[in-house]
Amino acid sequence: MRVSLLDPQGRHSMTDDNIIYVGNKPVMNYVLAVVTQFNNGADEVLIKARGRAISRAVDVEQIAINRFLSDVMTKKIETSTESLSTETGNTNVSAIEITVGK
Repeated sequence: MRVSLLDPQGRHSMTDDNIIYVGNKPVMNYVLAVVTQFNNGADEVLIKARGRAISRAVDVEQIAINRFLSDVMTKKIETSTESLSTETGNTNVSAIEITVGK
């Protein structure tokens, strides 16, 4: 299923296929996903992570643009705090979104 997101001007800006959610897998798995998105014609890729995976997301971005994608640059970095419901109550978790594009 492909969901398109609208930018503030109402244009289609990104699909959910262009979003990479970074978790506990090895860094190179995510780097390969980013490179694959650009090789398939994407103009932008959004790298998202929460909590302990934030440093891994930064590594993914740096490795992808410094080693594999010379025509791609970091466009935007956003940080936030998300509130998650757990068994013991609400917990705040840091999050990051890194947009890379041509």
